[in-house]
Amino acid sequence: MTILYILIVGGIIGWLASIVMRTDGQQGILLNVVVGIVGAILAGFIVTPFLGGAPITSGAFDIRSLLASFIGAIILLAIVNMVRRGTPR
Repeated sequence: MTILYILIVGGIIGWLASIVMRTDGQQGILLNVVVGIVGAILAGFIVTPFLGGAPITSGAFDIRSLLASFIGAIILLAIVNMVRRGTPR
């Protein structure tokens, strides 16, 4: 059941991050889910130690873990944009 929650929350977080980074028109639902989950994993290593709490990949679904995953997804999209275009937008 936790995997299902991670997929759903990862998809929503990836979609919101793609709207913030203005890449929503270039990605589909599957890529939004991937960005959300990979962003959550990235957040687990980088952002979560600064905010405290646990990442959503460990099954924690509180506001700190969701915020950390959202920030991780934005960081991931910024890195992808920098590699693609040379600017984070």
